Amino acid sequence: MSSTPNASRREFLRMASALSVAGTAAPFALNLAAMGSAAAQTAPGDYKALICLFMFGANDHANTVLATDSGSWSQYLSVRTTTDAGSIALPAVGAPGGVIPIVPSSTQAGRSFALHPNMVEMKSLFDGGRAAIVSNVGPLIMPTTLAQYKAASVPLPPKLFSHNDQQSLWQAYAPEGAAYGWGGRMGDLLAANNSNPIFTAISASGNAVFLAGKTINQYQVSASGAVPIGGLTGTLFGSSSASGAFKSIITGDSSNVFQKDYAAVTSRSINAQSLLSPAMAPAGGSGVPNPTQYTNPNTGALANNSLAIQLQTVARIIAGRSALGAKRQVFFVSLGGFDTHDFQKTAQADLLARLSHAIAYFDGVVGNLQGADLRQQVTLFTASDFGRTFTSNGDGTDHGWGSHHFVVGGAVKGGNIYGDFPVTGLKHNLDVGSGSLLPQFSVDQYGATLANWFGLSATQINDVFPNIVNFTTRNIGFLG
Repeated sequence: MSSTPNASRREFLRMASALSVAGTAAPFALNLAAMGSAAAQTAPGDYKALICLFMFGANDHANTVLATDSGSWSQYLSVRTTTDAGSIALPAVGAPGGVIPIVPSSTQAGRSFALHPNMVEMKSLFDGGRAAIVSNVGPLIMPTTLAQYKAASVPLPPKLFSHNDQQSLWQAYAPEGAAYGWGGRMGDLLAANNSNPIFTAISASGNAVFLAGKTINQYQVSASGAVPIGGLTGTLFGSSSASGAFKSIITGDSSNVFQKDYAAVTSRSINAQSLLSPAMAPAGGSGVPNPTQYTNPNTGALANNSLAIQLQTVARIIAGRSALGAKRQVFFVSLGGFDTHDFQKTAQADLLARLSHAIAYFDGVVGNLQGADLRQQVTLFTASDFGRTFTSNGDGTDHGWGSHHFVVGGAVKGGNIYGDFPVTGLKHNLDVGSGSLLPQFSVDQYGATLANWFGLSATQINDVFPNIVNFTTRNIGFLG
């Protein structure tokens, strides 16, 4: 820690935030709030929510969105059909269990496209104009050609192909250890629009650097909502008065700077929980409908979908936006297991079935959230560590770079693929090795497009996305 009191105080608060774990009753399970005044523009009269859905482990984009024209499909089969541990190639359009055709509104000459066979719901959203595909996104510092990459003649993102570092780079501009993310920075700038800034950046999936701001800290919730500190109500150790004494101990004032901060954070946590719990719509019944179970494509069995439950929690909080005084909120949800070096065909089938099912559930809920259609005001986007190699290692794929992503919502200019879809195969002008893609769009461009819709000014976008000044195209155009 720094030797200065102010720096020590900030570091203590950040450490406390990192240590808060949903479901823990210990005092460190504190869902932290905004700790200072946020510089923001005039409060908007409407509400908007942005949801980051992170696919941990690195989703294989080449079996998620596919080019199916004859030339592309021939290359796809030649590379992804293996003879040792088993093929990772998917069945063709029209074959049993085959990929699902989609028709983008903007044609790409000579190309046709499809989605993974288990993304039936996502096809419906795409066809309905509420889902778009952004092709080949990844971290870049500036526009980079293959020749420049090979010669290292331009600045390149650090620690490429490393899980932890690229997860952080996607969320927070820097490798593992980054202090704040672009979701949190947007929260910094817009938190003053909210009556209770504590509810600006909310994670339903544990601590996420994406939501860490300079002046605000993320508030973490569990599937049941706000996480209370245990022992503050009722009897404690058989005594009716012990809970009051316990509360006095953990919230009492002190001359010690760390004890004082600890008590202040604890008090804010208690107050926040008392506000959020009654504001959230209940799960099921007259509240937010419970998600149906999804069908595991490998077993045919019905199962609960943890991602859908996270999104239900998000919807329950959005339903309480008026009671919370919220105008702008950033959320984080996640699904893990995408590091498919082995058993990719079965593992990804289940993961993408869950992803498609959960997103469609959330779209339906937001379309009729306690009688209101909020689809125009809520945008969900996907992110992941990186894409994967186009070549197979026998039964899976290895670490890559660029990847295709989905954006879903009523404000999305859906039914389209944004960007020139990469050549299918190997040894083309975006192949940095084994078919791993040199990104066409940077994470900064992807995020800046979302931030523009969310209400940030051009100056604020420059502040949040430091590399955006290096790119001529600041807005990819997938949002109205």
